[in-house]
Amino acid sequence: MQQSARTAKRISRALKSLDTPDAILGRSWINDVTRSMKKRDRNRILRAALRSYVEAETLKPYQAELIKLQEHLEKTGRKAIILFDGRDASGKGGTIRRVTRYMNEKRYSVVALGKPTTEQQTELHMKRYIERFPHAGEVVLFDRSWYNRALVEPVMGFCTSRQYREFLKKVNEYEESFISDGKMQLIKLYFSVSKDEQARRFARRQHDPLRMWKLSEVDLQAQDLWGEFTEKKYELLRKTHTELNPWYVIRSDQKAVARLETIKLILDAIPYTGRSRSLDFRLNKEIVIPGDEEAELLRRERLANGGFKG
Repeated sequence: MQQSARTAKRISRALKSLDTPDAILGRSWINDVTRSMKKRDRNRILRAALRSYVEAETLKPYQAELIKLQEHLEKTGRKAIILFDGRDASGKGGTIRRVTRYMNEKRYSVVALGKPTTEQQTELHMKRYIERFPHAGEVVLFDRSWYNRALVEPVMGFCTSRQYREFLKKVNEYEESFISDGKMQLIKLYFSVSKDEQARRFARRQHDPLRMWKLSEVDLQAQDLWGEFTEKKYELLRKTHTELNPWYVIRSDQKAVARLETIKLILDAIPYTGRSRSLDFRLNKEIVIPGDEEAELLRRERLANGGFKG
C-alpha cells in the first residue's frame, strides 16, 4: 500500500509539471509522465494495469451472455432473485458490480437494505424484502438478504433466539412459495472468505480513504467472532439448503476467479435462448461448492476440532 502511495505521488508530481490542463489530456502526456518515472514504478503500474485488463476482458464474453439472459427474461415474462450473502469483506459488492456492469439498468435493481426502522421491526421480517421483489422480466440482486436473520443478527444480538429459530423454521416454506408460480428463479450464493484474507481486506479498508466507508460495527468484530459466524453458517446451510432452492458457496479469496465463476453459475442456473456454444461454462469445483457439501465439510471440521475455531 505504501509503495502504491509513493508511486501515485510521483505520477501526481509529473502531471503537475505539465504546462496546461489541455496537455494532460493530449496524446503526449503519457510519454512525459513515463520518462519522469523510475523503471520499478513503471513496471509495477504495467503489471497492475495488465492484470486489470486481462480480468476485465476475460469477463466480457460472459457479461454479454448476461445481456442475452436478461433479454430472455423480458421476452418470456420470467424473473429472477439472486442473493449475495456471506461474511464481511467476502467480495459480494464487487461481484455484483461485475454481474451488472453491462446489463440494462432499467430491468434490474440492486437492493442493500439498512437497519429496519422502528415500524419495520414490528412487521414480518420478510416483508421489507418481498416489497423489493422483481416484476416480470426483471432481476433483483440482494446485497445481503433476509438471511441476515440467520447470520449477522443472531451473532451480534440484533434479534432474539426465538426470532432466529422461527426464521429457520419457516424460511424454506416462504422460498417455495416465491417460486411456486413457475416464473421466479431464486439463486442463493454464500461468499466464503478465509480468516487471513478477511483480515487483509479489513486492514486495507482502514488505510484506504476510498474504502474506509465500508468498515462497520460488524466488520470491527468479525475476526473476534469468527467461530460464532462459522457456527451460524453451518446451521444456515444445514437447514436451508433444499433441492428446490439450494445454496452455492463461492470461495472468494481470489476475487477475479470468484467473479467469473459466479457469472457462470448464474448463466447455468437460468435457461435462456441464444446461449454461446463456444464459451466454457463449466464450473470450477474448487471455487463453487454446493451448500450440502460445504455443510458436510463443516460438520467434519467441528467434529474433529470439538467446535469451530475462532
